Amino acid sequence: MNDYEQKVYNDLKAWRRSVLKKSGLFTQLSKKTQTKLNGMIPEKAHSIITESIKNMVKATLVGSNIITNKHQSAGLNLFEKDQLLEEKLTSYRKTAVVEGAGTGAGGFFLGLADFPMLLSIKMKFLFETAAIYGYDTRQYERRLFHFLHVFQLAFSSDSKRRETF
Repeated sequence: MNDYEQKVYNDLKAWRRSVLKKSGLFTQLSKKTQTKLNGMIPEKAHSIITESIKNMVKATLVGSNIITNKHQSAGLNLFEKDQLLEEKLTSYRKTAVVEGAGTGAGGFFLGLADFPMLLSIKMKFLFETAAIYGYDTRQYERRLFHFLHVFQLAFSSDSKRRETF
């Protein structure tokens, strides 16, 4: 293992610790508040929202794979792949800032309408990342399984995040 790979390995161990640690007090209080508010929303509304988001995610998973650049990174070492990913990340951050500014200027309802675009940007970035590291994203079931796990790690409760990890 070279110096760069050792650094990446240490970074992965630190990331693992941060993913598995318990959330802070503010996050726990926010989660309790969110749970109470969700309890006030009728079940029919939850069902409609869940089905809408599920269909949106399906469409995004299909569409993002079609428009993703297939990187020729087979001959690159880990450092070079990481550099390529860093360039992509910079580009996607700029896109997200512009998209977020438009949403912020438009208010809550424009934000709801804009959610599919934000989801598409995130999914496309995940597809591009997978392509850089040589992961084949052509099989829909594999895409669904792996990308949903990424989202679960990012947005789930402490217990669900540990279970997913």
